[in-house]
Amino acid sequence: MDPDAVRRTLEPTASPADISGSTPYDSFVISGVRLEAAEHGRVLCSFVVTPRIASPQGYLLSDVTASLADQLGSAVFFSSGVGTSGVSLEISVSYVDTAAIGEEIEVEAKLLRAGKSVGVISVDFRKKRSGKLMAQARHTKYLAVSSRL
Repeated sequence: MDPDAVRRTLEPTASPADISGSTPYDSFVISGVRLEAAEHGRVLCSFVVTPRIASPQGYLLSDVTASLADQLGSAVFFSSGVGTSGVSLEISVSYVDTAAIGEEIEVEAKLLRAGKSVGVISVDFRKKRSGKLMAQARHTKYLAVSSRL
């Protein structure tokens, strides 16, 4: 496990250049996310829904949820010692509830499988107060370091 790589991936004040392969949007989304725990194959974070990441109606934007699933997927691979965050092949998100401004969300990302070339993680978004599932993501990444393409 590389705790420094996990921390660098999720550092709330990181610039896009500090987050490997990220965009300014990734840095915008990850700002305010607190790393609660990181262990082999598991990362636990939390954040409060703020107006900055909410729709005009006051609910967490779905693209923020998807971007966090992507960023946490990378962090989980670093926490499991894979050595690379890989390239996203597929991200699917099922939204089962909304989160309003002011609600605290707990996000748990877990490694499901890390093979030679493909890895899969799951990411659960829960309302911290009630434990109610808000969204669930599945993230598949290509992990091979090099290719002849």
